[in-house]
Amino acid sequence: MTDASVEALPPYEVGRLAGAVLDSVGSVVVGKRESLELVLAGILAGGHVLLEDLPGLGKTLTARCFAQSLGLDFRRLQFTPDLLPADVTGSFLYDQRKGDFAFRAGPVFTNMLLADEINRTPPKTQAALLEAMQEKQVSVEGVTYRLDPPFHVLATANPIEYEGTYPLPEAQLDRFMLRVSFGYPTQDEEWEVLRRRMSRRQEESQLAPVVDARRLMAMQAALEQVVVEDSIGRYIVSLASATRDHASVLVGSSPRGSLALLLLARARAVMAGRDFVVPEDVKDVAVPALAHRITLRPEMWLRRVDPAFVVQEVLQAVPAPASGALPTYAGGYSGQ
Repeated sequence: MTDASVEALPPYEVGRLAGAVLDSVGSVVVGKRESLELVLAGILAGGHVLLEDLPGLGKTLTARCFAQSLGLDFRRLQFTPDLLPADVTGSFLYDQRKGDFAFRAGPVFTNMLLADEINRTPPKTQAALLEAMQEKQVSVEGVTYRLDPPFHVLATANPIEYEGTYPLPEAQLDRFMLRVSFGYPTQDEEWEVLRRRMSRRQEESQLAPVVDARRLMAMQAALEQVVVEDSIGRYIVSLASATRDHASVLVGSSPRGSLALLLLARARAVMAGRDFVVPEDVKDVAVPALAHRITLRPEMWLRRVDPAFVVQEVLQAVPAPASGALPTYAGGYSGQ
């Protein structure tokens, strides 16, 4: 959700700014343009992003670079097995001068929270993020505190086969709009990382802000102006529905998956400077938006079937629309 007082930017301006943000982040994070585009699409769509990959592939660096380029207040929280829910949300402490309890806000009170290695903390602490991620608020001792917009969680996770991890429950995975992996760089990209490190002459890289928090909200508001015709809306529903009927799937994507597809497709459209969604926008985000919402049958895990392969099969099986019809929902067409 965006602030009602924020005026939406035109799509071409959003596309220009998005390109500038990606160029800025790409000056530090080498050779991962597609993955970075997906992360930015998740932020523009108002969602939270799970960065899941092996250690040392730039997940934490990516989150920090996006916070700097977007001009957002940034907090990093290292999740550990002994982390308590109050360490995330904050707690009431006794103030001796006032003779009363005062609330001390936790790191969740920020614009962008990096939940580093979120699957290394027990479920009770993981759950402390649920309300913040979904409702944009925090409840402590019966008192509810609103989180100032924009609020985004970029969480990193190592693969669940690693020792000392707590797999994220389905309910929490569903709160992430999309899951992104980076993978190993090519040899040329890895050399470029080393070359830039030597030319930088220091470990940390500092990026100048391209936009600020209010400008980001104006970019996010532009998504509401993006037209989605009925055939593409039904295509989105068909994709999510097909994951529920797939032979390898125990539990398919929830309707929240359909909504994520819609919002991310709109984000891809404005990043391209368009005020309308095309089927390719949906296809580009289908795997990162749906794969983590699918639970495979136990025998499929034994065969090492990846949920991403299921989504790829669904994309091949469900015909994409070719209609040029106008949307029927109210206010969906501006006449331009």
